[in-house]
Amino acid sequence: MMKTRNIKRGRPLLFAAGALMLLAACGRPETANTLRVDASDDLLEKAVRVVPTAGQLHSLENGFAAFVHFGPNTFTGREWGTGLEEPSLFALEAPADTDQWCEILAAAGCKRVIFTAKHHDGFCLWPSRYTEHSVASSPYSGDIVRELSVSCRKYGLEFGFYLSPADLYQMESPEGLYGNGSEATLRRIPRDVPGRPFADSRQFAFELDDYNEYFMNQLFELLTEYGPVSEIWFDGAHPKKKGGQQYNYLAWREMIHTLAPEAVIFGKGDIRWCGNEEGRTRASEWNVIPFAEDPSTLNMFGDLTEEDIASRERLLSLPRPLWLHYQPAETDVSIRDGWFWRNDDEQAVRSAGNLVDIWERSVGGNSILLLNVPPNRLGRISPRDSLSLVELGARLHETYDTNLLDRPSPVLINRVSLSEDIRQGERVESFVVEHWDGGWKELARGTNIGHRRIVRFPETRVSRLRVRVLSSRTEPGPITMTAHYYAYERE
Repeated sequence: MMKTRNIKRGRPLLFAAGALMLLAACGRPETANTLRVDASDDLLEKAVRVVPTAGQLHSLENGFAAFVHFGPNTFTGREWGTGLEEPSLFALEAPADTDQWCEILAAAGCKRVIFTAKHHDGFCLWPSRYTEHSVASSPYSGDIVRELSVSCRKYGLEFGFYLSPADLYQMESPEGLYGNGSEATLRRIPRDVPGRPFADSRQFAFELDDYNEYFMNQLFELLTEYGPVSEIWFDGAHPKKKGGQQYNYLAWREMIHTLAPEAVIFGKGDIRWCGNEEGRTRASEWNVIPFAEDPSTLNMFGDLTEEDIASRERLLSLPRPLWLHYQPAETDVSIRDGWFWRNDDEQAVRSAGNLVDIWERSVGGNSILLLNVPPNRLGRISPRDSLSLVELGARLHETYDTNLLDRPSPVLINRVSLSEDIRQGERVESFVVEHWDGGWKELARGTNIGHRRIVRFPETRVSRLRVRVLSSRTEPGPITMTAHYYAYERE
């Protein structure tokens, strides 16, 4: 493993006020989002040439997104719907206050909102052309997907949606399309519906069964009439299965990449699940992921839940050929006990301090934080959630908006944030941060850095800092260091 002393021009680096230092000059070999590794290849050299797409990099730079779970479950108190709920259950007393959602989420520091346009119960929160099981058949006469997309633009937030592949309504209904045994034939997307033409005239042709056709028609609606769309969220949850139904993800991805080329797809190539719903990243969350097959040809992407998925040791142990693909982790967790609002008396809500801890470990652990915030039956974010979110944003602003290395005199710090230029690959495998106190003393150490690594330590007054790379996949590239003080550790 590469040690500091072996790095060309690799003297220990000092970080003074406002300084941006480079650990070593490095070339710019050809890079790609996916690379094949053959038996004769230097695997680690290829690993650092696997880099994010523009959309993946943008998602990492955003760092913090909100998930909004809302639908029939909000009114039944269930986490999992049955598909048998009557649309009349969705009975908001007033229009959903999507402006309130976005104002609070923006105050919390979110950059993107992902909305449950359709959950597993199959109920659509927009008036879809292709089903009556939607808000159009409920006492609520609005189009919540549209209302939220407008509010997102108003408050400077990006908009994305979750469209559940599983659909219990289409399973349970007598004429339901899910798992009905239909044969895949050449079908046109979108299917014309009299009286409701599309402004977008683009059309697609795919070999599809009845349910995939239905699903892709709805994808077309959401992608062309509610944009711009920054992220589309698919999961593999199956509350129930029927008829051996399979999903044509390759067709879905092709249409998404055509209609929304700047959007990333969660779960199917661009963004992966971190492996838990507790807001935890791995100790080393590498985003260069090995595959036994070319990921561009995969219809299914399995969940990666093991602790080590892409370390040096893991990669070197795998048979070749293999493919290395850049696929950042999204770390999802709910502000409440559960994904949907149930009540304001018993359902626990995370404190601002707990949310800061999750933010620092996920955003500061080379991943993207996806925090679920479920509105209540009044169509608003409840007061306790709102207080925690606004306080979260205030604390993040107070702590991370200022780089204390810019101060001319010694400063009190308890956080250091490091960042590699991942456009040149993820390189650093371990490091130590030190400060000068008559000699260099250790403040903190860590494993990989990637897009961002936040290390935490007891408050210390420092005048000089340095970072030493202990091991690296190849010669380290540019590293940025900032220093911060979080004032709420004793709460």
